[in-house]
Parts: sequence; structure tokens; C-alpha cells
Amino acid sequence: MKQSLVCVMAQMDSVVGDIAKNTQNIVQMTQQAQKQGADLVVFPELALIGYPPEDLLFRDSLSKRIKAAVAQILQMTRDIYLVLGYPDTLEGGLFNAVSVLYQGEIIATYYKQCLPNYLIFDERRYFLPGHQACVVNIKGFRVGLSICEDIWHDEPILQAKAAGAELLVNINASPYHLNRTLERRSQVSKQAELAGIPVLYVNRVGGQDELVFDGRSLAVNADGTIIFESAFCQQACDTVVWQAQEDSWAVSKGAHYPVLSQEAEIYWVLVQGVRDYVQKNCFNGAILGLSGGIDSALTLAIAVDALGADQVKAVMMPFHYTSDLSIELACEQANLLKVLFIQKPIADIFDTYKKILHEDLIAGALDVTEQNLQARIRGVILMALSNNSGAIVLTTGNKTEMAVGYATLYGDMAGGYAVLKDVLKTWVYRLARYRNSISPVIPEAVIERSPTAELAPNQKDEDSLPPYDLLDTLLELYIDQEVSAADMIEKGFERSTVYKVLNMVDKNEYKRRQAPLGVRVTAKSFGRDRRYPVTFQWPLGE
Repeated sequence: MKQSLVCVMAQMDSVVGDIAKNTQNIVQMTQQAQKQGADLVVFPELALIGYPPEDLLFRDSLSKRIKAAVAQILQMTRDIYLVLGYPDTLEGGLFNAVSVLYQGEIIATYYKQCLPNYLIFDERRYFLPGHQACVVNIKGFRVGLSICEDIWHDEPILQAKAAGAELLVNINASPYHLNRTLERRSQVSKQAELAGIPVLYVNRVGGQDELVFDGRSLAVNADGTIIFESAFCQQACDTVVWQAQEDSWAVSKGAHYPVLSQEAEIYWVLVQGVRDYVQKNCFNGAILGLSGGIDSALTLAIAVDALGADQVKAVMMPFHYTSDLSIELACEQANLLKVLFIQKPIADIFDTYKKILHEDLIAGALDVTEQNLQARIRGVILMALSNNSGAIVLTTGNKTEMAVGYATLYGDMAGGYAVLKDVLKTWVYRLARYRNSISPVIPEAVIERSPTAELAPNQKDEDSLPPYDLLDTLLELYIDQEVSAADMIEKGFERSTVYKVLNMVDKNEYKRRQAPLGVRVTAKSFGRDRRYPVTFQWPLGE
């Protein structure tokens, strides 16, 4: 008679396209699960190829390589049930599949029914939907299968329950954004309670371009109670034991990892995103311009936490308008974090450029031109150091700046990865204070001083922009919530300020289109989430 089922949630970091490495990782984690006494090991969605594979799914060799990898896993794993996600090619097309492997055979396969096609997701471009439930007998325990988006709809879990499932295994590639952990907990609990069966929810971890997958796999009882929650942004093999009850099954073993604050979640997601982008793309560390301001200070702290101090170089590039305080603060932070710190003054280079361009520049337009020229000289220096060393340039601009175009193309926007691209200015301060609560790595004077680009005498950001508290509020309303100008004005915001901000956002799409990738931490980031044309005419604010 069945009594218990020992399950390991293999919260795995897949490398997109590296089927050989992913196969090796799957085999190793399966062997680890066996050492933990598991009857069943569950891997995330598309674990074999990584998520999202995008147009790699169109490659002619896909089917052959996937079949060879599955055959290798079947040969190397025995005496344990293995739940594996991968793209499965059939005569009718390509499916997002999950199979149960046991004793050298595929004993069951389920095809994802609900294909997401919103925000960052475009699965209907690649996959055909499945239509049937799949329930498989594992040690006398009837296990239903589903994949990611299926758990956000009622029909798949009710189908599985109707087909006799006593437990639902849902495999995922669910990326992080702020409050996503709460949304997942709520939805999985609701679905377990709806069907009256427990749910094992297994999510992947790791960075993939702008996405970061945060894990936090769940074990939820039939009454919707969350019994176990796995680690945040960590690869793990966590064991849960499902024990027979009078009329159902419930988790008898499991524990919760600590709940993190919003600041902690976002900070460590940024760290994960930088680490995986740099390492998976085989860069020799990172370089950034350290100005003595808050954005570059936070970027440096994240880079060091992601890669280690010996893999990060900070470059101060002072000009006539750079204050002594900025140089002192940059030097102080570099010493605190023990990174290589160099100075490259740009005044002589600037004078040379100005002399060359003197006859061709319109005198009345020199102000902004000269400011942008400073930024572009700095970008050239950083990219030269990058080319020479193989290290990536991390840009330091934030989401607020990118939203309103307060950035210079081929200047401070020049680089390979934009760490703070989806972090509003007000959040930059929150994250800096969070990081300093762990250990003081950002000088307090950096946090306290007024923001300035120091591209002109006595320049302050608020000379050109509304106060950041107000500006970020308007940006959240317009970008994240898609609130119109009229509705903002009705809420009490000044009409001229609203239209000024919205006009800057709309006019600067061309800059954002040319910006490097950056870590996504909100539900409406620039890029995959928010896709506007560069050339368009539309009534402002409507």
C-alpha cells in the first residue's frame, strides 16, 4: 500500500542552447536526488534547452539534438522517476513538453495547453497547444502534469483532477518582477484549493539576457496551504515528502527559506543578472565609469557582489566641472570595495575635439553639444579598455533617465549591459541604503549629495527634470499602469509637468531602442515588455 512519495525539486539554472551542459547538469542533479532518497525528481520548464530559447527553436538540428540528449539521460538515470521539460517535435509541429522518464523509457508525456503571448512571452510563435490531461502512476500515486502558464488557468488542473490525479506537478520558467513571488503563492494556493489536490510547483533559476529566474519553488497542500518554499535565486535540490492521509496526500516534511524585503529581492536579482550575463557570455570581468554619483556607486557594488573585486575595474574620467568631492568619493568607494581604480582626465581630448569641430558647430547650440561630447569621450575610453581586456562595459544609467532621455547616445549609454535599466531613481537610493545595511560599501556622502551629471558648471539634475519623487510617480503611472494625461491631471498633478514628462517619454523611444540590455525587475520594463514604435504620431498623453 502506498504510504509516501519522496520528491526532489531540482531548481536548476539552464544555459539557453547548451544542451550538452544542461544534460550533464540534469544527470548530476538526478544523482544528487537519489542520494537524498528521492522517488521522484522534477526539473523546470524546457530545462533541456533553457528558457526562453526563442528562434533557436527554428534550427533544423533541434529535434535531433533533443532526442540524443533525452536518450543520454535515459541511459544514465535509473531507479528514479524523472520529470523533464523539453521541446518535442512531432509530425504536426513543435510542442512545449514534459515527460516522465523511468528505467530507460519515457512512460508519459504532456503538452502545454496554455501558451502565453503577452509581455515578455510569445510562445504561440513557436509551439502548438496540447489539449489533454496526462496522469501517470508513480509508486501507486497518480501524478498529473502541467506546465507554467497552465497553473494560471482553471481548466488544466480540473482536467487532471477529473483524470484521477492525486497530485499536480507544475514545471515553470517564471521570471522575476517585483511582487511576482506574492502573485505565484496566491495563484498556486488558489489552484490547489480549487481542485482539492496538492501542487508541486518547480521553477528555474538564473539570468538569461534581461530576465532573471528567481526559483522559489513551492509545495502546496490540497487546502491551499504553502508547506514549503525553496531558495531565492539559488540552484537547489530540495526534498519534500508527500504522506498518505485519510482521503488525500499532504506534505509531511519541508521548510521555508527566509522572506526577503522588496529591496533585498531586487538587489540580488540585479546581482544574479549581472553575474550570469557576464559569465555565460564569457567576458573577462567588467569595467564601469565611476563618477562619485549614486548610480555608478550602486552599479559598482552590484558588479563586485556579482563577480568579485578582482574582476571589476572602476574608471574615473574627470573634466573641468568634476568636483574634488566626486573624485574623493569615487576613490573612497573603490578602496572600500578593493577594486582597481584608475583616472583618465578628458580635458585634453575634449579640447582636441572642440578644435577639430570649431568651424562646423553652431555657436548657440554648443551647450548641449559640449555636454554630450564629454559623455561620448568617456564612452570611447571605456570601450577601448573593454576591447583591450575582454571585459564588458556596464552602463550606469537608471530607468528614470532612460524614460525621459536624460542620457547620451554613444556616451553614458555606451556599453554591453545596463545594470539599472529597469530601476527608477528613487529605487536606486533604496537599494543603496539596503546594500549599506549589509556592510558600508557606498560612502554616505554619495547618497546624501544632490544628483548631478557634472557636465556643466553647478549643474543639478533638477535643473532639467522635475523632482525625482514626483517624476518617478508620473513614470510609474504612465509606463507601468498606462494612465492617461487627463487622468493624471484629474488626480491633482500639474498639467504642465504631466505633459512635459509624457512628451519626454514619447520622444525618446529612439534612444531606448539603442540602449543595451538590462536586468528586468518590474512588470513593464523597456524592451520585451513595452514595445513602442520609434516613428509614430499620436495625441500626447492619450
